[in-house]
Amino acid sequence: MAGFDKVVKSYAEALAGLTDDMTIIAGGFGLCGIPEGIIAEIKSMGVKGLTFVSNNCGVDDFGLGLLLEDRQIKKMISSYVGENALFEQQFLSGELEVELTPQGTLAEKMRAGGAGIPAFYTATGYGTPVGEGKEVREFDGRPYILEESITGDFAIVKGWKADRYGNVIYRHTAQNFNPMAATAGKITIVEVEEIVEPGELDPAHIHTPGIYVNRLIQGSFEKRIEKRTVRSA
Repeated sequence: MAGFDKVVKSYAEALAGLTDDMTIIAGGFGLCGIPEGIIAEIKSMGVKGLTFVSNNCGVDDFGLGLLLEDRQIKKMISSYVGENALFEQQFLSGELEVELTPQGTLAEKMRAGGAGIPAFYTATGYGTPVGEGKEVREFDGRPYILEESITGDFAIVKGWKADRYGNVIYRHTAQNFNPMAATAGKITIVEVEEIVEPGELDPAHIHTPGIYVNRLIQGSFEKRIEKRTVRSA
């Protein structure tokens, strides 16, 4: 990796510098748009005490759920945790700390962190356990709570296409949290299906500019479906 060229040759190189007790911002929604290869490498590295900021924690044997198997995750800051039995077990036993955050608030925490905004007011969560202990102000007669933005030591992101300079395009709903996550890491790693040469992508189609990307790797993806429902014969 030299100059504007963000491409790395291995997952080990992509995750160089990741150590115990770091915070990682992860893109994805359910199993859609998750950086599968990066997650697998984190599992292989065996780092522990991690805090993950992600909409959810995968399922029992895939996505971020893989990292629960060896108890690599200390804390999850998430919106939805309903499809992972191991997650439930570790939370109820006190092994896993969980901070539930509304989805829109979580997305804005990432976006604000990437934009250098330390905090923002939102009406979401006021009068519920989400708002307990948080500063409240009224605007036009409506109460709002103060939410702090969030950043990570690393951000891990899944894209569709990118050029070697790190300009990224996401595909359809796989975009989800990925653009916000990409801005919120001190080191942002993007895993894509295809890498092209600079100039091959239409500038008007770029979702994440290369200025936010530190390392880029081409991966292969299972793209597992969380739950398949078929009509009986």
